[in-house]
Amino acid sequence: MSHRFNPTCLREYDIRGIFGETLGEDDAFAVGRSFGTVLRRGGGTRIAVGRDGRHSSPGLENRLLEGLTATGVDVVRIGIGPTPMLYFAEAELEVDGGIQITGSHNPGNYNGFKMVLRHSAFFGEQIQELGRMADAGDWEQGEGNVSDAEVMDLYVDRLMEDFDGGAFRIGWDAGNGSGGPVVDKLVAKLPGEHFTLYTEVDGSFPNHHPDPTVEANLEDLKRLVAEKGLDFGVALDGDADRSGAVDGEGRVIWGDQLLGILAEPVLQDLPGATIIADVKASQALFDRVAELGGRPLMWKTGHSLIKSKMKETGAPLAGEMSGHIFFAHQYYGFDDGIYSAVRLIRAVTRLGGSLTALRSAMPPVINTPEMRFQVDESRKFAVVEEVLERLGASGAQVDPTDGARVSTADGWWLLRASNTQDVLVARAEAKTPEGLDRLVAEIDSQLAASGLSRGAQVGH
Repeated sequence: MSHRFNPTCLREYDIRGIFGETLGEDDAFAVGRSFGTVLRRGGGTRIAVGRDGRHSSPGLENRLLEGLTATGVDVVRIGIGPTPMLYFAEAELEVDGGIQITGSHNPGNYNGFKMVLRHSAFFGEQIQELGRMADAGDWEQGEGNVSDAEVMDLYVDRLMEDFDGGAFRIGWDAGNGSGGPVVDKLVAKLPGEHFTLYTEVDGSFPNHHPDPTVEANLEDLKRLVAEKGLDFGVALDGDADRSGAVDGEGRVIWGDQLLGILAEPVLQDLPGATIIADVKASQALFDRVAELGGRPLMWKTGHSLIKSKMKETGAPLAGEMSGHIFFAHQYYGFDDGIYSAVRLIRAVTRLGGSLTALRSAMPPVINTPEMRFQVDESRKFAVVEEVLERLGASGAQVDPTDGARVSTADGWWLLRASNTQDVLVARAEAKTPEGLDRLVAEIDSQLAASGLSRGAQVGH
């Protein structure tokens, strides 16, 4: 018996596709057989499994459990909840790995699997290997058991551990994602006054798309903050491993700006520590970390890559523009949007009590949103190589950590290949509008030299 996945599903950081088109319940069974085999061959015997609130998740879960148990692995089922609750269960229960069934922040017809093995991200070549094992039907045999564990209350208690924050008036938008029930339990324990939106889990996402990096999705939260005169607001993505925030004036606090605020108390506790951010983050963040006495480290975009780099460098905190924030300081080192929101309350308390004031104190920079445009898969990485070659020949100041990040007197621009789609990603940041125009013109001239132009924008 063997199984062939649709190759588009086996992605860099997870397995993900459109349910009923590129991903189905037979795939879930094969994921269970292959991942269960990896676990057993590594000496493991038990795994935690969670799921999000999508309509296709229960069916996928049933088949995933069949696959895992047929491999001889025992399963601890934790039920509906956010992805970080599964990571928490994997860290705290006596298990050797974990799988969350989730389509993350994608539309309701998507679904997939995020995996963790022995407290480490499971990604890249490891995911491709699952496909090869399924292809060959190279699976262990056995009979595992399924048991249930209630972990949500334990998880909420863990979120509140070490809490030293003040009482604020805060709005929360869970976007009908799987983090909603946790938010309801959490706000009952937090000091202050809390107003929640869309904490009811609904896999069709009837109110807005659950991706807090797109400003249009924050309109309801901004309105709530304005109407109630709140101190600030927090929004979660569909599986709550990412979060976003708005201040009391409704200004968005982007991922790199959040990291700048969250880093300050960490660096007070751990002077000189390394703080990691991805190549899309503002220069203002790296400057701020250095100013606070920390060691800023620019690294590749991608939550699995960042987690691995944190382990390697012992960094207590890392973050991405996309809102993934990873605390190893007083926590486990995985990305948890709800925990970052709790840490934001604690940081704002320690830094004077006003997120709006902290936002106002940030140096003004002008940047483009993330520009994403389609390019033929076969040209994706080649174009970036061509650009790096031309820049090298011209003596430009380039950081090649992940694509090309070029610094000029105006600011910086970035061109990199997406790890998960046939897309090139560009971004630029300057101190003046004219400077920004010059930087974007540089991106366009480099693309033109490789026979491309920035076409229609594509989403994640």
